[in-house]
Amino acid sequence: MLTVASDIEVLARFGRALADPIRCRILLALRDAPAYPADLADALGISRTRLSNHLACLRDCGLVATVPDGRRTRYELADPRLGHALDDLRTAVVAVETDRTCPDAADLGCC
Repeated sequence: MLTVASDIEVLARFGRALADPIRCRILLALRDAPAYPADLADALGISRTRLSNHLACLRDCGLVATVPDGRRTRYELADPRLGHALDDLRTAVVAVETDRTCPDAADLGCC
């Protein structure tokens, strides 16, 4: 049974998905166009098993959806607005020092 997540749950799921660089790359690839897992794995240069694990996470977070296509399954963003959200997030931070993380990274386990 599908339920509508609260605002906090939605942001936490989005944050969990974006916490891994491979999942970010998958989302950005799917922002451009729907894709099949084998094609995504090749494009991202990762194994199909590793990709499958990340796609499962993104499905569980509600960010990607599967579309049956004959004997294959295609992946796409669950909502077209996610593409706009990714673009907004990507361009929101305009200046980042690449040699630094936040001062509390070691204590908080972030960045």
